[in-house]
Amino acid sequence: MGEAKRRKEALGEQYGQNSERILPWIPITKAQSEKFLKLTSTGAWIGIGIMIAVWVTVRFIGPAFGFWEVY
Repeated sequence: MGEAKRRKEALGEQYGQNSERILPWIPITKAQSEKFLKLTSTGAWIGIGIMIAVWVTVRFIGPAFGFWEVY
C-alpha cells in the first residue's frame, strides 16, 4: 500500500481539503500563492494595456488636436 492510500485512509473525508504550506514557517498555502500569482499577472497585463493606451493618446491623438507639438 502506498503512502497516499495510507494518508487517505487515516484522514478520511478531510483528505485533500487542506493545502500544504509553501514553507513550514510561512503561513501561506500553495493554493493562496497560486491565486496571488494569477491576480498579479492579471494586474500586470491590465497595467500594460493602460500604459499603451496612454502612450497612444499622448503620442498620436494629442498632437492631432494640437495639444502638444511634435518635433
